Amino acid sequence: MRCNVRLKWIACFVSVIGIGLLATACAALPEVRYLSGSLVAPENPTVTNAQGTLSAKKSNSLLTRRWHNSHVGIVTLAALAALEEAATGTPLIAGNKVTLLYDGPQTMAAMIQAISAATDHINLETYIFDQDELGIRFADLLIARQRAGVQVNVIYDSVGTIGTPQAFFDKMRDAGIHLLAFNPVNPLKLIGPWEPNNRDHRKILVVDGVVAFTGGVNISNSYGNSSLFRSKSRRDAKVGWRDTHIKIEGPAVAALQWLFLNNWASQKSPDLPDSNFFPPLKEVGDKLVRVLASEPDGDYDIYKAYFLAIQKAKNTVHITCAYFVPDAQILQALKAAAQRGVDVKIILPGVTDSGLVFHAAQSFYSEMLASGIKIYQLQIAVLHAKTAVIDRVWGTVGSTNIDTRSFLHNNEINVVVFGDEFGNAMENAFVEDLRRSVEISKDKWDQRPLGDQFKEWIARRLEYWL
Repeated sequence: MRCNVRLKWIACFVSVIGIGLLATACAALPEVRYLSGSLVAPENPTVTNAQGTLSAKKSNSLLTRRWHNSHVGIVTLAALAALEEAATGTPLIAGNKVTLLYDGPQTMAAMIQAISAATDHINLETYIFDQDELGIRFADLLIARQRAGVQVNVIYDSVGTIGTPQAFFDKMRDAGIHLLAFNPVNPLKLIGPWEPNNRDHRKILVVDGVVAFTGGVNISNSYGNSSLFRSKSRRDAKVGWRDTHIKIEGPAVAALQWLFLNNWASQKSPDLPDSNFFPPLKEVGDKLVRVLASEPDGDYDIYKAYFLAIQKAKNTVHITCAYFVPDAQILQALKAAAQRGVDVKIILPGVTDSGLVFHAAQSFYSEMLASGIKIYQLQIAVLHAKTAVIDRVWGTVGSTNIDTRSFLHNNEINVVVFGDEFGNAMENAFVEDLRRSVEISKDKWDQRPLGDQFKEWIARRLEYWL
């Protein structure tokens, strides 16, 4: 089930009856159209590694070595990285190994392998944790590791798991696992203010403080089968959802660990048992990454990073997005990029689990197609990935959809990776998804039925709550 479907009904309900949400309904994203011109960027981006923050000289030397073959040029890439740092206040982290994971089976296999090898602790944060075949398998493994002496801590969103029986979580708690239901829907269970429209949409797994995972994959049977990504088969009896996750090793793991622990503390829950949360981390690869997080009433770091990357694109903007309901500024940045000759392609769902979001996205098609943006719809599998690759050097994987809900009301996480190698891998994945997608032509779109246009009009009126 899509990450926001369950949330949608709660949010719509609350929007009608919650006087306290009237202020929330007036909330808006910050003005960013002139962001790049107003920022005071450092001469070179700040870089940290396992030993701490590098001096300007060492940082410049590292960037020169890592980016000297970049087809966009080291000056252009460093300038974007510096602008992004000025906008987000977050440095680059060097020395990481980043592994792209495609689809549920590959992601689950990698996470299960890491959990099975845990010796100290397991920190899991997820939006959906279903009581189904895959969810039960995952829960049983966590219980087994807890009983083996590994401390397991789990944050799950109370709306994302609204259909999961409490007994499922009680079984884990009885085994000694520490659990936190993020922002309970029931106000009687709250310690702080009741804010049912603010959800934890992050997906984070950190094992022993040395390996971390993040992306779009929830714990649900939707990911039990392959989406046929890179498969020669055209059809399968059981096709899973198309999603993307990443595995991170190296100094950046500490950033994801901190986000988990900070989120736990933000809910005013009892302190976690002492564990070796921050062991010494060695440099294990050459990837330069930036770990970005967002939360309601925060600094909108992911939103700003997306906007700047699109605004500064020279050649390509390739986005894969499950739930695409862009605000006016992101939409204008995409249109402006296409109009200045950038190849803007967006892969959106052709098969959906949410009709309202599906039609809300389509309500933007005419305007986008008229500006030169190319739109494709993925066939066969339900698209759930949230990724982008720009100029083959700026790639991001995370939990964030391009919609108001993600940028304004959810706790989200995205990892940005700078450099050609990861960018080319992301580009190759994008091209592979194009293989199973159908392009939407302007002429054909203009001839769609009036009934579909009416659905788009209705969905567009509800876009804030989707």
